[in-house]
This record gives sequence, C-alpha cells and structure tokens, in this order.
Amino acid sequence: MANFNIDSKEERTFDAIVIGSGMSGGWAAKELTEKGLRTLVLERGRNVRHVIDYPTTNMRPWEFEHRGRMPLEVQEENPVVSRCYAFREDAAHFFVKDNEHPYVQEKPFDWIRGYQVGGKSLLWARQVQRWSDFDFEGPARDGFAVDWPIRYKDLAPWYSYVEKFAGISGNRDGLEELPDGEFLPPFELTKVEKYFQQKVAEKYDDRHVIVARCAHLSEQKQIHKEQGRVQCQNRVLCQRGCPFGGYFSSNSSTIPWAEKTGNMTLRPDSVVESLIYDDEKEKVTGVRVIDANTKEATDYFAKIIFVNAAAANTNLILLNSKSKRFPNGLGNDNGLMGKYFAFHNYRARVQADYNGFLDFTTDGKRPTSGYIPRFRNVREQQTDFLRGYASGVGAYRNEIRNEDGIGVNLKENLSDLKLGNWTIGSHMMGETIPKETNLVSLDNKNDEWGMPKLQFDVSYDDNDEKMIKDYFEQITEMFESAGFTNIQTHDSHQAPGLDIHEMGGVRMGKDPKTSLLNEWNQLHACKNVFVTDGACMTSTGTQNPSLTYMALTARAADYAVKEMKKGNL
Repeated sequence: MANFNIDSKEERTFDAIVIGSGMSGGWAAKELTEKGLRTLVLERGRNVRHVIDYPTTNMRPWEFEHRGRMPLEVQEENPVVSRCYAFREDAAHFFVKDNEHPYVQEKPFDWIRGYQVGGKSLLWARQVQRWSDFDFEGPARDGFAVDWPIRYKDLAPWYSYVEKFAGISGNRDGLEELPDGEFLPPFELTKVEKYFQQKVAEKYDDRHVIVARCAHLSEQKQIHKEQGRVQCQNRVLCQRGCPFGGYFSSNSSTIPWAEKTGNMTLRPDSVVESLIYDDEKEKVTGVRVIDANTKEATDYFAKIIFVNAAAANTNLILLNSKSKRFPNGLGNDNGLMGKYFAFHNYRARVQADYNGFLDFTTDGKRPTSGYIPRFRNVREQQTDFLRGYASGVGAYRNEIRNEDGIGVNLKENLSDLKLGNWTIGSHMMGETIPKETNLVSLDNKNDEWGMPKLQFDVSYDDNDEKMIKDYFEQITEMFESAGFTNIQTHDSHQAPGLDIHEMGGVRMGKDPKTSLLNEWNQLHACKNVFVTDGACMTSTGTQNPSLTYMALTARAADYAVKEMKKGNL
C-alpha cells in the first residue's frame, strides 16, 4: 500500500517528475531544472557519481583478477548480458545481471540494461548522427509505418542545441542524407580507410566513406569547461566511466548541471510502479514508487511527468499504469501500446585483407571509426526490400607475436612485435520495419518488487533477410573494387536486442487512432505526460539513435514549460 502520510505530501510534491536518469532522462532533468522547475528525478538503480563511482577507470590490465575477461561461471549464470561486447571485468558492475531482473522471452530477445544513475549513458558506443527528411518522410513514402508528425526542420535547431552542449566530433561532409551538425574537430581515418574512401568516391556517386561522428571532446569549448569536462584522452576505456568527462554521459554532464541549479532532487533505488491518473482532473497527478531495497511504496506528485525509463521499461510502466479511465494502460485507448516495437539489425559483418601501405600503421587510439551512411532506397526505391542500412568501417594492422620459448627467450620473442597486413572490416546497421506483431506486453507473473515481468515477442522478418543479403553483396563489391582480398561475410544470427537500440511501442504520430504521442511527445489522451526516450520512435532509421532522443527531449521540455506557464498543463 502506498504511503499516504498527509503531513509529508507537500515534501513529496514537485513541479515536474522525470522517470529515468539515462541519456534522455538526464536531458529532461537539465532542461526542466534550468527553466526553474523543482524536479524530482527517479532512478530505479543505485547512485553513481561522476569520477567517484568509477572503480576501475584507472586500473592496469594486470590489476584485474582475470585480465579483463569474465569467468566462465559468471558467463554461464548470465547468458544474455555476456553476449554484449562491453560486459567485461572492467565494466560488469554497470550492467544488469540476468538473474537479478528476469523477463520473459516468447522469442529470443537479448535485453541489455544498466540500472544506475546515468543508465546506459555510461556504456553507450557514443556514435551520433542526425536524421534527415529521408528518414522522417520514410514511413509516409514507403507506407511501412504511420507518418511522423515532425520533419527535420522541426528538430534541426534542437540537434544544434544538444550538440553544442554534449560536444560532438565530426567532419562537415555536406551530405543531404546525413545532415551536418555543430562539430568539434574530427578524428582521423587510418591510411587504408582514406584509401577506401578515395576508391569509393571514384566509383560511386551515391556512396560515401566518412569519419564517424562521436560524442567525444576532441577540443574543449567554454561550455564543456563549465561542465568540468576536458578533452578526450583517447584511452578508449570509456565503458569504465571517464574521469575526464571526455565523452558525453548523464553522469559527467546533464545530471551535475541540473544539480547545480538547486532545483533537482535525485532519488535512486526507486522502482516506478505506475503513474497515478486522477479521473476527476483528467490528468496524471503523480507517480507511485517502490523502494528498491525496502519494497515500501510511496507516491510523489507533480504537474508534468517525463517518462524516460528506456524504451522497454517505459512501455512496461505505462502499460502497468491502469485506472478506470485507462484499463489497458495510460493513454492506451487504441490498444497499440507495446506494439510496433523495433530495433536495429546488427547481424551482418564483412572482413577483408589488404597488403598495400605496409610502410604505414596507426598511431595511438581513437574513440571512433569510419562510417558509410545509408545509400539504399534513399531517393527512390531500388531494391526488393524497404529502407536500408548504414555501416561502420575500420582498418588496422595485424600484430604478429612469436609465442615460442620459455623464460627469457619467451619474453624476448614477445617483445619482438611485428606487423602483418591490413585488415578492414565493416558491420551493418540495418533499419527494421515496425510491425504490430513485434511487441512487448505484461506477463501474468510479478518480479520481487511486485511489478509484472516484461514479455518480448520480437523477431526478424523477410525484409531483414533480404537486407542482409544486399549488404553482403554491396560491401563485397565495394571491397573488391578497392583491391581488398580474402573477403569473408559473417551472419551472427544474434537475437534482436543485442544492438541495444530498442525503439517504439509508444510511437509518435498525427492521429490518436494510430499513435500514442503527438508532435510534442505528449500522450494524446493525457497531455501532462511526455515520452522522449526510444519508446517514442515511429521508425528506427539507420542512425545511432541517442542524439535524436536528446534533441526530442530538449524540444519537448521547452514546450512543456511554456505550456505549463500558460496554465495548459
């Protein structure tokens, strides 16, 4: 039962409540507090403070008991999260373990989570690309989802706004399909990547190899200095938490910024059970929270609510927010909540060798790679599948070490490092088509906090298989034209979810009959509730999605505050 202590209700009342402290939740906290709203930020996981709570950030390889690798016993206990490339000894403490937060898989789905202040912003790959009108207009043109209620022009100024604050490294490439942004100096391509860039430019008019844009401070601007962040050190140990604030995370940037305003109350270990709907007032008045440790329930109250629990958990919370007015979940009049759940297809890779430029190598490290923006079905339908794919691309020299001998002889052999030929690799980032049959729903069994477990019924389809086939063909052709050899294709057949780009279920749209949110990310049926994380996405694009979440959040928060001051919320 909720704690209805009348004497403390005033202390539990705020102007705004933000559910989640990750990528989008951190931005909601920053924007709302900066605009003067007393804001409660609820995080279901533990508190993680910038620098203070990064225990492995400066550890040397030999200081890890298992040299960074996870013991077999841990892997067997955690088969889902162990599939994630970053689940290693240096960052395992930032991941949710399988048995601690179980869920139901009608079909295989690898749900990778980070329950702590900052969420997965501590663990993300930090790749950021803007959407273009080719992406926003895609559903209307191709008919594979409902029309987006916004276009690029609506989001462009907000992309610029968040890019300047977050710090984005990139090159102004002048591509209509991948708009330029507010960039810090770009990182460099390697010699073979530049060579490949040249060869692609010579043969194709519609294909481009560029340096991937990333949320790293290649240069410190005044706004970053004010955040206490300094230039990226190129350590490439980002998943440990960066003590320099060299890459953007909620922990190093938006959460401390919100805290400085004096308007933020941060409450970790707070599992949101549901949003409280008042039938008489016809709006949500608060949030019911289960203490993660004591299991005690408490209600908090506010005029506006931002739900930023990450796509799957946002669906769970809203579906679980039932009332007389909304028996099937808050705002779910059309029964579409949880449906049209989508992701990115990361199954396919291509690798090749190159025996040129043996007088060149790479110097040091960098936090990014090369990138090939989507080139299929951009301006016209070219293939027997809908939409397309982008791809990462990277080239490096292989290290050859002689491991013969023992003792001093072995040590001398290992010290004699030689470099072999170049290896170049590409991985696919394919757009999946949102379908009504791809959905998340509430299971009839509860977890230890009394919350229904989330059930996933999500799978690939024929469009994905055709896209993979085309990716293999096109990248192979591009590699061959550049003179690369020993070209090999690989399909991992990994389950959906391992891309960690889950989207949809509470999609935006123009029509309340076919969508849940309007152009301002408000629930059509409950105007004081906003959803700006991955759950709001109508389609997925091929771009890494976090930058779009940030921009949508800043835009929605600006609108919410203005509407609140007008008395409309």
